Amino acid sequence: MAGNRRHYRRGRRSKRRGFASWSIGKKIGLILGGTVAFVAAAGVGILASKLSKIDHVSLNPEELNVSVEAQEQKKHRERGTGYLNVALFGVDSRDNELEEGTRSDTIMVASLNRETLEVKIASVYRDTLLEQRGGALDKANAAYSYGGPEDAVAMLNKNLDLDIEHYVTVNFNSLIDVVDAVGGIEIDIQQEEIPYVCGYVMELMKVTGKVSAGVTEPGPQVLNGMQATAYARIRHTTGDDYRRTERQRDVLTKIVEKLQGVSVAQLNEIIDKVFPEVSTNFTLAEILDYAIDAFDYKLGETVGFPFDKTTDKLANIGDSVIPVTLESNVEELHKFLFGDSENYTPSGTIASIDNKITAKVGNKEADPSEANQGFMEQPAESYPSTGNGNNSYGNGNSGNGTTGTNGTGTGTGTGNGTNGSGNNGTSGGTGGGGTGGTEGGTGGTEGETGGGTGGAEGGTGGADLPTGGEGPGASGPSGGVGGVGGE
Repeated sequence: MAGNRRHYRRGRRSKRRGFASWSIGKKIGLILGGTVAFVAAAGVGILASKLSKIDHVSLNPEELNVSVEAQEQKKHRERGTGYLNVALFGVDSRDNELEEGTRSDTIMVASLNRETLEVKIASVYRDTLLEQRGGALDKANAAYSYGGPEDAVAMLNKNLDLDIEHYVTVNFNSLIDVVDAVGGIEIDIQQEEIPYVCGYVMELMKVTGKVSAGVTEPGPQVLNGMQATAYARIRHTTGDDYRRTERQRDVLTKIVEKLQGVSVAQLNEIIDKVFPEVSTNFTLAEILDYAIDAFDYKLGETVGFPFDKTTDKLANIGDSVIPVTLESNVEELHKFLFGDSENYTPSGTIASIDNKITAKVGNKEADPSEANQGFMEQPAESYPSTGNGNNSYGNGNSGNGTTGTNGTGTGTGTGNGTNGSGNNGTSGGTGGGGTGGTEGGTGGTEGETGGGTGGAEGGTGGADLPTGGEGPGASGPSGGVGGVGGE
């Protein structure tokens, strides 16, 4: 028996190593973690590829006029504390040129409180008399034209005692894409704004090739991208440029509100369309860092600068906004942006510039109300001439003639006006055209001006709009064509 017993050698189990030896929980954790890491890496890669569409420009820190005091404060500031101040510029560039050579229609300072994530915005009126590089006094928007974003940022730091090191420039027309992507924004349109919205829409149609209806009645209404951009550019109304910057801040506020509720698909569409029309010196790492809290940012108050001001027509400069005084205005700006915690006192540089402004314009008293500001002369703004009937909003055909020399209608007619008559037509009119007549518009071959506000054969004229054109003209506040024909 013993001799027949078989002896079996117990085989040694092979030792499992590596992944195979891990517990099931550990395996699942690795797989999930790896998947998340892969998705995150892919997301960063996708975002990086989209950010590459932005025009990245480097600024020389030594040329930005950041004060020594501000630089010292930055050295001792803990991460996540203090304020991030950014210059925002909006330019009207037909060829998407975002560097020097174009004046900035919009100049804003956005200040982010790093602790509360609240953003406050101050619009600097583009015609504000400030000191430029080299020491000369000129309008604020001249800095961008002569020296691009670097000179513009340096101008803001020097005249406002700020420590701005970053900027973002957007082509004004990119607003069209943003507003359309978020489904439009609600704006309360005033009667006096209607003809100007329509006029700017006509210009945008020529520049962009897009088609949009005009605005035909006052009151709260949802504007599309073309209409909202046109609204943000109006300056020929009570309050002039003061009111325009208020409109721009209003549009920006409404956009931010809508952006915080957009879907991923909408955000992707906005990025694809807008990024190619953006220029900045933010690095990819900085953008990703601030993007983490993007949907937690809260837009706070917005104001215009200077607070106390008047206007004056200056030789070789033109109509300008005069801060009264620069020192007191800068002090109020710092209180608005940073509260009382900063314990700010204007620098000697501000005092020097203030003295230079006073020497240039004399001692001035601030205007008691922005509504009292008269219209300030600006470089002529070009509008398309559409007298051949193209780009009309209605089905009407406008004539190629001129308006009567004595025609002074205000464009308030509301009937079924036929064709205005006027035999003295010698000079081109300035009406905006009808809103959908069959024969109306801004004048026939002998100086006819359409009557009514959209009757069977006419429309109402606008003010300061294209010659002999047609389109969504409405009641024009400053004469020209529309309403009554020239006699």
